[in-house]
Amino acid sequence: MECTKCDREAVMHAAYSGTHLCERHFRESVERRVRRRIREDDLLPSSATPDDPQTWLVGLSGGKDSVVLTQILHETFAEDPRVELVALTIHEGIAGYRDKSVDACEELVADLDIDHEVVSYSEEFDVEMDDVVDSDPEEMAPCAYCGVFRRDLLATYAQGYKADKLLTGHNLDDEAETALMNVLEGNVEQMGKHFDASLGPFDERNEQGGMVPRAKPLRDIPEKEVALYAQLRDLPVHMAECPHSSEAFRGEIQDLLLSLEDAHPGTRHSIMAGYEEMAAMAADRYRSAGSEADLNECEECGAPTTRDVCRKCYLVDAVHAAD
Repeated sequence: MECTKCDREAVMHAAYSGTHLCERHFRESVERRVRRRIREDDLLPSSATPDDPQTWLVGLSGGKDSVVLTQILHETFAEDPRVELVALTIHEGIAGYRDKSVDACEELVADLDIDHEVVSYSEEFDVEMDDVVDSDPEEMAPCAYCGVFRRDLLATYAQGYKADKLLTGHNLDDEAETALMNVLEGNVEQMGKHFDASLGPFDERNEQGGMVPRAKPLRDIPEKEVALYAQLRDLPVHMAECPHSSEAFRGEIQDLLLSLEDAHPGTRHSIMAGYEEMAAMAADRYRSAGSEADLNECEECGAPTTRDVCRKCYLVDAVHAAD
């Protein structure tokens, strides 16, 4: 098939829009959507200046999403003195998996010449995910532990770098899955939290006490398009899946969404369009109802928490006690 915009051979077909795109126009399409999301969410405020630039911490795992995000951000803002990028890579302690993705991260940041730091669960918490999986003191899926540890480190280092924004590589599929899970679980309050945490434009969110605000500039791009973009750009990407990945409910939602998208192209976009509106209303409702929990400092690490001990410290203690 020929490209819808020119006479070159198409490399992809976007069924949800009916367009066929050649490599050049496909790449431009992805980059344009990411930059539009940056504008619409007001990631770069008018107050940013060369003398007072924004620091953006990017969670760089070495997977396709974070690598593509880092590449596009660098190309967009490399010559803009109002933005400083810092990449953070987290080593969870998974044998035969994370070492290769760290190599991909180091290759990318060397090419782009941006600041990069690698931290590990071992150094920070004295745990490794392989050992956590073996002990499993809370009888949870590995992703439940890992998600808590990872979010804590991203937040901690974002604060340490005095970052203005924390950026992650969540794509359209990721966000549509989360949206559908919240709807099917009837978790309206979580929808409001999702809006304020990372979904809404910055000027419409309620500030999260003590937390660096998060953003997801890839959230309009389907996962397959992110993968194709990485392949066409020949970016250093570690494509293997985590051997401990086992989120059963999310996996079911993922299969459901893929089948719906095949039968009804545009389903993911439609879900997000409606969900964002509902999430905004949920955020307004729970703010006006005064349901925001008071945040304390964790007795062990000082992190903001609604409990005496934060979830991260609770899980770390449980893992150590099981050894």
